[in-house]
Amino acid sequence: MAKAPASVEFRHVSKRYGVVTAVDDVSFTIEPGTLVTLLGPSGCGKTTTLRLIAGLEMASEGQIMIGGADVTRLSAADRDVSMVFQSYALFPHMSVIENVAYGPSVQGVPKAQAREMAAEKIAVVGLAGLENRSPSELSGGQQQRVAVARALVLEPQVLLFDEPLSNLDAKLRRRVREDIRALQQELNLTVAYVTHDQEEALAVSDRIIVMSNARIAQEGSPRELYEQPADLFVADFIGDANILEGVLEEERGDRGLIRVGPMTLDLARRGAAAGPVKLAVRPDALAISLAGQGRPGIEGVVEHSSYLGRSLEYRVSSALGDLFVVDAGRAQVHPPGSKVHVGFAEAGIVVLPNR
Repeated sequence: MAKAPASVEFRHVSKRYGVVTAVDDVSFTIEPGTLVTLLGPSGCGKTTTLRLIAGLEMASEGQIMIGGADVTRLSAADRDVSMVFQSYALFPHMSVIENVAYGPSVQGVPKAQAREMAAEKIAVVGLAGLENRSPSELSGGQQQRVAVARALVLEPQVLLFDEPLSNLDAKLRRRVREDIRALQQELNLTVAYVTHDQEEALAVSDRIIVMSNARIAQEGSPRELYEQPADLFVADFIGDANILEGVLEEERGDRGLIRVGPMTLDLARRGAAAGPVKLAVRPDALAISLAGQGRPGIEGVVEHSSYLGRSLEYRVSSALGDLFVVDAGRAQVHPPGSKVHVGFAEAGIVVLPNR
């Protein structure tokens, strides 16, 4: 019978290496049966945080709880967690079933029972029939599934993923992330997942913890982070944003009239007071058309255009500075040098809280 999923809680956890602070006074809770992603640029502390959950690093300060039990001083072997590494770390000389059965065997489970446990998890990840293949005979996506099966075979309270898709090509990444999400939901697993890829984080997560400079910049649901970023860093890191200067000229309850260049926009104030404000404008909140056409906006000149199949990307110079525009319509390609009108939608424009 599978174990119940466990919560993970950090209480004011810090990790220092000499004078370098890799994780700085971090507190969060991962609810049982949810997938929470630690997201951020290289060096922000996300992988160290994952290794602190696993017991591969020991906290310098603070308390780490798993399933309500204090594991702060427990070794990795004494914590009921499993990790799927970026490199998969499969044994090349062992078959698929031998790789998956390795963990139970090391823990003293009889060989026949260990293979039975392994076969069950191999079936769960969709690799039944490939038990006797060697890792070199498998695709990258299949190797990733073997690594997941090996992590699942001991039925840990918490499953950890460290950049699990970084070795896969773009199309396979999408498929495997869907597989991981479906498995997590089907088996009701508690998962902590590390990535630097914001699209990946938005696709798989119940909640996202965005890290910057060893601290938590913001945490919330994918939609909350995209639509209500706490600051300039989060707005720019999740989903790209044009950061524009504006002036809040009139407060109207929770909303305000904000002047941006020649335009006046009616937007949610998000606590901002009258005076200078910064706006995060999503690239898909901008619409590009021939100069003088379209909704209220600003004139500009196309500096660069890229055709990406599903969309066109433009860099447009304007009185507001360079604007990054994503046009999903693809009705017309505007070559560099074209004079264009950049229209502003109401959705996708967010006032950044004053900090």
